[in-house]
Amino acid sequence: MSFIIYFALILIIPLWAQSKVKSTYKKYSKVPTSSAMSGAEVARKILDDNGLYNVAVEEVRGHLTDHYDPRSKVIRLSTDIYHGRSTAGAAVAAHEVGHAIQDAQDYAFLRFRSALVPVASFGSNISIFLIIGGFLLGMTGLALAGIVFFAAAVLFQLITLPVEFDASNRAMSQLVSTGVIRNDEERKTKKVLNAAAMTYVAGALVALAELLRFVFMFVGMNEE
Repeated sequence: MSFIIYFALILIIPLWAQSKVKSTYKKYSKVPTSSAMSGAEVARKILDDNGLYNVAVEEVRGHLTDHYDPRSKVIRLSTDIYHGRSTAGAAVAAHEVGHAIQDAQDYAFLRFRSALVPVASFGSNISIFLIIGGFLLGMTGLALAGIVFFAAAVLFQLITLPVEFDASNRAMSQLVSTGVIRNDEERKTKKVLNAAAMTYVAGALVALAELLRFVFMFVGMNEE
């Protein structure tokens, strides 16, 4: 029974977080800001105000596919965000600019996360096969290697949390200081940023729970 509850939770938590993001975005994508600036205009203004003239702002296909590419120095905003003149659009655009500012200022957690990308990517792709193979074949070394690689992927998700929260804090500060939103619009903007942050928290919690499960299974395997 506890096994069923566990899997129900690791499925429900991410689905709840995604649902929260979608509903919050849908609500505040209909609420205009006092400045009536598009997401692209918000991003460009904050970048220029921080001297980041070398960072481009581009439109990208998809829904909520917004991201900052540190290698190309480009902020890519989904169509709705790029053209939209809403609270949600301003919040998302400013959040991505927050990452660009982190990059320009050599924010430690961002650098650490970038350094983890190769091993975390490898670990997330191969770890589960090593773990399952090790358990099925009774090869503790193989299972342990899989757990170590999986732990690297979990560490990446945990390091992502301060990176995302810091970007959101920078976004709020910049939106107010540049006059994109008024003080009385902060609460609405924070709701959008907080909802987005919950997806990262949910993902990290689920990944950490999975890692602990694998560790307990490994311990039990060695006790047999």
